[in-house]
Amino acid sequence: MESLYGLLGGFSALANPETLLYMIGGFLIGTLFGAVPGLTSVLAIALLLPLTYSLDVTTALVACASIFMAGMCSGSITATTINIPGAPSSMMTALEGYPMQQRGEGAKALGHAALGSMIGGSVGALLLMVMSPLAADIALLIRTPGKFSLIAFALVVIIISQRGSITKGMIATLLGVMVATIGIDVVQPVARFTFGSSVLVQGIDMMPLIIGTFAISELLIQADSRSARTVDPSKLQAAKVRRRDFIPPLSEVREIGILRYLKSALIGYSVGILPGAGGSMAAFVSYAESMRSSKHPERYGKGNPEGIASSECANNSMCGGAFVPMLTFGIPGDPTTAIVLGVLVINGLQPGPQFMTQQLDLVAPMFASLFVSALILVPLTLYLLGPYFLKIVSIRRDVLYSSIAVVALVGSYVATYSTFQMALALVFGVLAYFLRKQKYPTVCLLLGFVLGPSLEEYCRRALSINDGNPMVFLTSLDSLFFIALTAVFFYFMVIRKPRENALNVTSG
Repeated sequence: MESLYGLLGGFSALANPETLLYMIGGFLIGTLFGAVPGLTSVLAIALLLPLTYSLDVTTALVACASIFMAGMCSGSITATTINIPGAPSSMMTALEGYPMQQRGEGAKALGHAALGSMIGGSVGALLLMVMSPLAADIALLIRTPGKFSLIAFALVVIIISQRGSITKGMIATLLGVMVATIGIDVVQPVARFTFGSSVLVQGIDMMPLIIGTFAISELLIQADSRSARTVDPSKLQAAKVRRRDFIPPLSEVREIGILRYLKSALIGYSVGILPGAGGSMAAFVSYAESMRSSKHPERYGKGNPEGIASSECANNSMCGGAFVPMLTFGIPGDPTTAIVLGVLVINGLQPGPQFMTQQLDLVAPMFASLFVSALILVPLTLYLLGPYFLKIVSIRRDVLYSSIAVVALVGSYVATYSTFQMALALVFGVLAYFLRKQKYPTVCLLLGFVLGPSLEEYCRRALSINDGNPMVFLTSLDSLFFIALTAVFFYFMVIRKPRENALNVTSG
């Protein structure tokens, strides 16, 4: 009962005009940074970090939470309108949202994204408030072998999700893992694969790879097009966007089903409580599960609202789950919560097992900010500003994409303060361009890069503490669970589907 009163006190804290203003301002900043490729919510909170010296800790945490939620959902804006995800967690949204945009259904795609974000973010925030102690206990049960198997499961699922191009997906993933090995060894302080170059000792930063793979390669792809505009102007004239167009049709919402929304939210929250997982993994796993269990999996990749709903619901629900390991163990769940951890440390607070009970009055407003941002600010912002989001596609290609190139390169420099890393963004852009021309999935490239270091670290740690015996991955129950889950996904998505198609052809 005492904790319930503490949580309710968090909502009452938002009634303070100053706190409310910081929450709304943070949400707008997060929306801007999340929508512009290269400017993520991580960077927004990083820039806010120096200001926390002059802010009350509660106000700072409220602003960080609203930026986090806004940055996660606003990545779908450019993912849908111009096929450049504003955040890595919106990559799967681009697979479905951009085809809908090309059909003149961009407003509806953004509406489905906002609805999924609203439901997922609200459910994730509620679960954070209600189930944090239980979730922390569950996360504590997953040891090093289990973390390796979980990451391996995520990589396998993403590879087999590339229907018809599993081999190319595997090659792209391995290429991403290879790029991630450049720099300091994940276990020992030894430089590797630097080829004698001192600038490679620090490794390859994630931001240049993201910007190169999506922004720069998209610019090169668009350069092949002779059209002066991002979409057919006649289609823009035929479909005048009204604010009510952003409200998803009730028939499509019913077809998606409340159970799919809730399942995606639970997947996102569960992935979020695992340290280092992040919104990308949550969106990928939820998208793959949605496609596996869908009645019409052939519609995926062609503009299916189900895929948008499942990925956006999961990556926003992840926001609530990511705070669990950070607050209970001091282990950030993703890069954004790592910076939020810095906000706590700056204010002399040290997260730990007793933090949730002893400092609930400080973090409860942050929980409330997550919930209010998802439930109210996400749909309200889309309804008020949605038409302006879609107008980006009516800008001339040369103006739009040259502006994006400048912002993306500046973003890659600001994220690393290295001209070498900025040049790498161009290198990866050219590489991704040729991969996309040959139908290689660049999503797998990025996933291999993001998850590769953790995969290697947990594998080597598990083997080192068990005298190099690989059977540890089969004797640990948590690891065995994820291995079995991998087998289940492989059976339903690779073996069973071809059998069903063969039977359909035979019967036809």
